[in-house]
Amino acid sequence: MKAANIGKTLGAFGLLLLLSSPFTLFFTSGSIGVTAIKAVVGAVLVGLYCATNFQQFGQFASKRSSFFFATTALTVLVTLGALVAINYIAHEKNKRWDLTQQKLYTLSPQTVSVLQGLREKVQAIGFLPPNHPAYQGIQEALERYHQQAPELFEYSFKDPRRHPDLASRYKLREGQTTVVLVRGEGDSESHTTLNVISEQELTNALLKLNKMSEQKVYFVVGHGEWSLDPVPMPGQRPSSLSEMKRQLAQEGYASRELNLAGGTPVPRDAALVFIAGAKAPFNPAEVESLRQYMDAGGRLLFFAEAYGNPGPQLSELFAEYGVELDSGVVADGQFNSGSPYVVNSLFYGSHAIAQPLRLRQLNIELPTARSLTLSSEGLPQGVKVEPVLYTSPFSWVESTPTEKPAPSEGEKAGQLTLVSASTRNTSGALDRRSDEARLVVVGDSELLLDSNWGHEGNRNLVMNTLGWATSQSDKITIRPPDRATSTLQLDADMLQRIRFVSTDLLPLTLLGVGLAIWLSRRNK
Repeated sequence: MKAANIGKTLGAFGLLLLLSSPFTLFFTSGSIGVTAIKAVVGAVLVGLYCATNFQQFGQFASKRSSFFFATTALTVLVTLGALVAINYIAHEKNKRWDLTQQKLYTLSPQTVSVLQGLREKVQAIGFLPPNHPAYQGIQEALERYHQQAPELFEYSFKDPRRHPDLASRYKLREGQTTVVLVRGEGDSESHTTLNVISEQELTNALLKLNKMSEQKVYFVVGHGEWSLDPVPMPGQRPSSLSEMKRQLAQEGYASRELNLAGGTPVPRDAALVFIAGAKAPFNPAEVESLRQYMDAGGRLLFFAEAYGNPGPQLSELFAEYGVELDSGVVADGQFNSGSPYVVNSLFYGSHAIAQPLRLRQLNIELPTARSLTLSSEGLPQGVKVEPVLYTSPFSWVESTPTEKPAPSEGEKAGQLTLVSASTRNTSGALDRRSDEARLVVVGDSELLLDSNWGHEGNRNLVMNTLGWATSQSDKITIRPPDRATSTLQLDADMLQRIRFVSTDLLPLTLLGVGLAIWLSRRNK
């Protein structure tokens, strides 16, 4: 290739670098050094063009040469203008896609619902300095909440060292970094402080702030039920419901224990009675307390133990609501988690509890579950029962569980009911607690244990049953998952380099290569 042709190509590159230098300074990098380097290199390349083509300068006045020079310069200017326009549009529209596996930057349905349900403005105050490592992440999280509810959720940051009055007002320890949610002003102001700053904690704090009082949940004890708190046992790993208890507190429930021995009545402030894995039968006096509670419009959740015996009196109470616990353990040869007794289900009924789970296609995993038989005949007036969750059509009830279960003649088989929900009109009750009694029976209690609580489908199923039983429709949803952080931490300098390469260097390189090919073909 002739030196003159090489000079033309280098000159085109130089012109491209010179014309794009202001774009680099004001839009992409902002670095004076990078801009100066581009301008100097561009000037050198233009100089090389002049040195190799000085003999043709007199020809520029010719029609053809003038047209060639004008079209080349115009092409460069139009391309640079298009590049600027594309970057401007991208900045103004600012469309974002969440490509992370766990959807780290997408608000959960529960968070969206909670923000839409805010009745008055909430102010989030981040108490940490701008140079704190977590500042940017917290700011991005709060901005997502603000974008979802710009009129009702606002946020700001305060350095606790510069605002000791606020730190004292919200009782922050020296050096404590946290986020405080504030609702109302003056004497009507209420606030809550986050222990861990995450979407789950932030949304649960909004739930608590939005409620006027706690919902008291009474856990029945005295029949071998699972303990709310870990109980150390020699040589055994403690099994408890401490994770569920923590989640209940986050969503505005207060957990209490209740022993019904001697016919103790259910307290008047009970929003719900919870029976979690009873192994021994209930005596007549205890069942009578539960019956009186339900007749007045009480709310009861019963999670069955695979080898437990609720007793004939409690079974009779359940029968009044159209539910019977089947004997034996459910097995499924196809929909399981490695063992036929650990049943997987994605087969939901049309009940409100199941709707968000069905929409998200969340699987439920029940270890050693019992099936239910539902009946709508011969029920007291005003009683309705609905299935919430089924097994697959390939399941059966194993009456004598063995290591290698298989369906036997006479055993119940097919698509079995695992969870049911019953209602009864109690608007005419003399000692009325509510206008409708509600009973949810779940064929397994081990899904409540700490070791199983991390299962997203199970956790949402349990919390949705509480939301439905306590008539809190905003708590029938999908909660923020326990997301594992999988982000790449980038500092400001690294982000600036990425922006320069993606919006400046790479487009200009492609443009230069295309221009070189065009000039090479033109000079042949």
